Amino acid sequence: MRNDIWLLSRLSHLWDLYFSDVIQDNKVFIRFGRHSKFRLGSIRMDRHTKYTYITITGMFKDPQIPTSVVDHTIAHEMVHYTHGFSSPKPRMHRYPHHGGIIKKEMSDRNMAHLFVAYSQWLKDYKKTLR
Repeated sequence: MRNDIWLLSRLSHLWDLYFSDVIQDNKVFIRFGRHSKFRLGSIRMDRHTKYTYITITGMFKDPQIPTSVVDHTIAHEMVHYTHGFSSPKPRMHRYPHHGGIIKKEMSDRNMAHLFVAYSQWLKDYKKTLR
């Protein structure tokens, strides 16, 4: 069953496997949010507590959505964290998606297979929205 505990296990798995060099400078929480067709994930840091919150669309609770697509979405938000967006780390770039930096970072971290799976799923998903 996909719930917030399952999401936390995916985050831990990705952190151990692909982001082990990234020190967690603050508490990072992950949860499912409301069902959203277009915003699949987001990351924010609370101004007061300095905790980071990753929210994943409730649509991904559906086991029909491949785990690799969920992992891609989590990894995408983790790249933002690594680059200093919604984290206490120094910002590495002016804009969070500047020049395809997410895809490059994920490729550099040996996650290109997640990008391929996500791209294929997105192509099929867009057809269902028409």
